[in-house]
Amino acid sequence: MGGPGDPPEGTPEGAPGGGEDEYRSVVFDESFVRAARLQEYSARERMADHTPAVRRRPPLRGSLSRQALILIVLIAVAFGTAIYMGARNPQHSPAAQPAEPVRMTVIPLAPQGAVPGAADTEHLYAHSPAAHFRSGAEGVPLPAARRTAHFSDEQVLNALTTAKNYIVRSALDPEVLAGGEIRSVRVLLDPDQLDQFDESFERPAADGRHAPTGWLVRFDPSRAELADDEIRVQGSLRAAESDASTLEVTADHTLVYPLRPTGDDRAEASLFTVRRELHFRFDRDDLRMHQAQLVVSYVQAGPLSCAEDSANHLRPLLAGQTAKAGGPAGTDPYTTDSATALCGALAPGAQPKV
Repeated sequence: MGGPGDPPEGTPEGAPGGGEDEYRSVVFDESFVRAARLQEYSARERMADHTPAVRRRPPLRGSLSRQALILIVLIAVAFGTAIYMGARNPQHSPAAQPAEPVRMTVIPLAPQGAVPGAADTEHLYAHSPAAHFRSGAEGVPLPAARRTAHFSDEQVLNALTTAKNYIVRSALDPEVLAGGEIRSVRVLLDPDQLDQFDESFERPAADGRHAPTGWLVRFDPSRAELADDEIRVQGSLRAAESDASTLEVTADHTLVYPLRPTGDDRAEASLFTVRRELHFRFDRDDLRMHQAQLVVSYVQAGPLSCAEDSANHLRPLLAGQTAKAGGPAGTDPYTTDSATALCGALAPGAQPKV
């Protein structure tokens, strides 16, 4: 039997024999080649069973994922840094606090005698303490707006301007004074105070919270009307920072109105005086929206009768009239939510000398 390297039909004749021939394992005759079984692998078999000649590079997808992850981490770090720096910035706006209900006091001032009058309103003004007052909105000048620790010049000016607009609309607009228009005043208020404002006009009450005359100046249209378009005003506006998120403006003005009986053009005119001290508060949302929180309204007005209700409308005493007998409505100390009824005497020096 032939060795492992012998052809199937034995060693060919004349071929070198023995294991000494170093080429015996690599020299084949025709019969060996013909007897050999040949098999060619298919393309799929070559791909499955044989290592590819070229080493594959790793897919790019893994590399892109790492880059995206790094980018996300960088964005998160930058965003967190921005939030941290914003929290440390003194200009950062904290959550706005709800506006407080307005506290209001309306004090009627009763004359000690008959109300003086004259046909000429200029004559009345010339002989009254309002002789040097300015006319209308000119009597509500804006002071210099100076920045504070946490508010810019522009923001302070914005607060002062909004406060002035409220004073002009609530105390100098003829339609408001006649007891009609109120929307022009309402739109200047912080939204948190609108329910209180609306309730004051729907259900007026002298409870220190819901007196329309605490929000604005208006006369009983059945009793009095303006005798002249010129209303004299004098007062001041002051702005100050109460904390890092709040500006406060204090307005203190005296307004003098020429009045006469409704529908009687031939009647003598008289002067009616209103002293208003208003405290406004502004957070950053109010400044942006040009709105104000009215915190305190303190009003003194006369000549009025102490016995008449001054919460809904002011019912002036006109030329030649005197105060009715009786004091203000009684105050019940057992009712915790009631306001003290107050009334004062109008000094003779506050009336024109005619």
